[in-house]
Amino acid sequence: MTVSRLGIFVLLAVILGVPFAMRPRAAPRVGGADVPTLVVVTPHVPQIQNEFSKGFDRWHRREFGTPVAIDWRQPGGTSEIIKVLEAHYQAAASAFDFSDPKNPTCPAGACAYDIMFGGGSFDHGRLKTGTRVSVGGADQSIPMSEPAGFEQAQLDEWFGENTIGAGRLYDPDQFWLGTAVSGFGIVYNRDVLRELGLPEPASFRDLARPELRGRLTFADPRQSGSAATSLDAILSREGWDAGWRLLREMCANARTFTNSSPKPPIDVSQGDSAAGLAIDFYGRGQAQAVTPPGVPPSESRVGYVDPPGETYIDADPVSILRGGPNPELSRRFVRFCLSDEGQALWQFHATGTPAGASNPRGPGGEPMGPEVNELRRMPVRRAMYQRYANAFVDRGVNPFEIASTAKPAGWRSAIPIMMGAFAIDNAGPLREAWAALLAARANPATDATRLAAMEAAFYAFPTTPGPDGAPLAFTPENYKAISTVWRDRAARARCEIAYTRFFRARYQEVVALGTGQAASPRAGGPQAVHTPILTGVEPGAGAGR
Repeated sequence: MTVSRLGIFVLLAVILGVPFAMRPRAAPRVGGADVPTLVVVTPHVPQIQNEFSKGFDRWHRREFGTPVAIDWRQPGGTSEIIKVLEAHYQAAASAFDFSDPKNPTCPAGACAYDIMFGGGSFDHGRLKTGTRVSVGGADQSIPMSEPAGFEQAQLDEWFGENTIGAGRLYDPDQFWLGTAVSGFGIVYNRDVLRELGLPEPASFRDLARPELRGRLTFADPRQSGSAATSLDAILSREGWDAGWRLLREMCANARTFTNSSPKPPIDVSQGDSAAGLAIDFYGRGQAQAVTPPGVPPSESRVGYVDPPGETYIDADPVSILRGGPNPELSRRFVRFCLSDEGQALWQFHATGTPAGASNPRGPGGEPMGPEVNELRRMPVRRAMYQRYANAFVDRGVNPFEIASTAKPAGWRSAIPIMMGAFAIDNAGPLREAWAALLAARANPATDATRLAAMEAAFYAFPTTPGPDGAPLAFTPENYKAISTVWRDRAARARCEIAYTRFFRARYQEVVALGTGQAASPRAGGPQAVHTPILTGVEPGAGAGR
């Protein structure tokens, strides 16, 4: 069998396997009786699944007198889950009543899945927005989640004020409710930093230090939604000009770009990199994995920090899926997640360890917290930090105190495109240009005009042809028009190719100026850097390749 045929068979197996992976199992039986079973779709790791299965069962036995089980479904990350759910609701469209187009109804069981648990507020917002279907020749929309329906007094008891930094803790219409919060910060290797003579990072700006050249690892925002969220938060907080400059310098220090967000912490823990961006629980979890028993987190060779006032904190929600087979059991699961017992699973020591044996007691008289796996996530309820902060694994970390108040500026869609072009697909030329620019900055003999030209070339951005063909400079004022151009797939592909060639030419120009192979421009150096218009003609014609 040829490699190409083998690849086709593998892809076919994956496509055919997804429905089976998402298909509910038969209900488990205890003592000869069927056990109520909640079908949960999740991107959460098995450790979280195991602890919440056991915790929900304990809580349900005490509160309702019967056991309960969870049938977990994990077809991939949040993007893959939403694609599968969209296909599922499109197939089930005939079961819906669209008399009220804003609230289509269906009998329980029209959807085979009860809950989506985990992901970001952006992803759960997509569930609320729903999917478009065609019914009887009419175009309709099905929201894939439904309001949880709790009284406002209950929400106030759980959450208090519905804010954390610039974000929300729950959807005001209750299409999703946060169960934990996620921070996006810096994971670092203390041993490597000591070798470099550098302090532990305290700000995202520390990742642009020249001493870290070739010592950082980042996830590719084209493949990692959490990486895009983290970078978008930095860009929004810093502002357009300073933000893009910081992202360019951080990327110039990169040793490598990975295809998923769990990999930078692993790379850092192995000493291959000094630091990288990470979701808080990946960073803390990797630190825990390499820390010998009995050694406090502050002495581990791997550390993690949410830079105070700079960190974007996002809710990690649960959504009740529309038309699921067990709506009442779904509401009970949400109640459990927001109880003290459910919240304790995220951050308490494992009860099977000496530290966890003295955990605060729950209503059943037993220590609250996970049994085996310390999940290192941050609870969503403020009350947990007021009542139980001393029982946390990560003491002294309060996301409500460190969350950035900078609201997303709406530039997120530019990050995968531009960072792909100026950094990931030009990683080698970017590093060479950065080295040349740093050397020129450090050399007091560097001609000021030449240095200005190097700076301008290094930080330059290309223009984009607008709808009328006129060039659009890459500015916040033009961003809406530019993003409209990108909505056309063919135009976007042309832009991505042209951008990549543009940046490569500029980096080669920086290197040439630094080595004296290019003539120093006359006064007004920044104006000497040409910014070609992207058209159907190959961009950068006449420039270095």
